[in-house]
Amino acid sequence: MIPGFLSPALINLLWESLTQTAIMVSVSALLALILGLPLGVLLVVTTPGHILARPAVNRVIGTFVNLIRSTPFIIMMVAIIPLTRLITGTSVGTTAAIVPLTIAITPLFSRLAETAMREVDRGLIEAAEAIGATPFQIIAKVIIPEALPGIIAGLTVTLVSLIGYSTMAGTVGGGGLGDLGIRYGYQRFMPEVMVTVVVILVVIVQLVRLVGDRAAIAVNHRIARRRRGLA
Repeated sequence: MIPGFLSPALINLLWESLTQTAIMVSVSALLALILGLPLGVLLVVTTPGHILARPAVNRVIGTFVNLIRSTPFIIMMVAIIPLTRLITGTSVGTTAAIVPLTIAITPLFSRLAETAMREVDRGLIEAAEAIGATPFQIIAKVIIPEALPGIIAGLTVTLVSLIGYSTMAGTVGGGGLGDLGIRYGYQRFMPEVMVTVVVILVVIVQLVRLVGDRAAIAVNHRIARRRRGLA
């Protein structure tokens, strides 16, 4: 049994759980960025009339993304336990939770990135094509840079969603703050632990939103200044 509120034992547990949550969220977010951004680019450039129009490819990718997004996270965690065990050698713990977290959150980020990149002015893309830019150059030097504020905003939403998913991962042995809240706050009838966990999660979410919003605004201002300089 944990001693009283904010005792050294409880503080140690909170710190350990916070560290586990930070690892789960940061690694999953990085993997989602690495996997989801190219996926979002493909969803944009393979649409009919775009620079790499491949309607069949676009439909396959879109169907795959929608299928994963429509699967509840808890069900997905259980369904892919064999895959998680194959990749990590275990189905419980922080490392194991990264697998379903990444699979669940990558399609979300890819759709958010797709939305941001679709808002890029087609005139800029056509101008790049007119001067002989290759599709890769258009993607790397026009589409992604112009859509960067929206991509950062999408990454912020992704991080917030990941924090929520990580707490659910705790209910099936994923560790982290969710696991601490369930095991001690709920199962052992220690409301002070549950309240502390909730407060920590709220603070983390607000910090993520604050940093993400400011980063998106800063990038947007730089893009605006660059456009004025070229005008």
